[in-house]
Amino acid sequence: MDLHFDVASKLGKNIRITSEHWKRIVETKHRIIDGKESLVTEALKNPDQIRKSKKDAQVFLYYKKINGKHACVVARHLNGDGFIITAYITDRIKAGDAI
Repeated sequence: MDLHFDVASKLGKNIRITSEHWKRIVETKHRIIDGKESLVTEALKNPDQIRKSKKDAQVFLYYKKINGKHACVVARHLNGDGFIITAYITDRIKAGDAI
């Protein structure tokens, strides 16, 4: 497993992403996040808001305000750590329980 980065989130979870999965996100899903690893890690470490997914209790959305929009990092928590599902820029914060 080629780890792209691993960061301790505000909720105390070590959140990781492999280089392969990061490449998949920036090449096929959300090109706008390409090269923005520092923004993604900052959203995990120091988010403006965290929401718990309404569909999956183990999924958390970390939001960081940037230029009038929000960077959103979606991560699944498993025991003491977790992994990034996706990351993107959005105009609005999704519904869900605020943490």
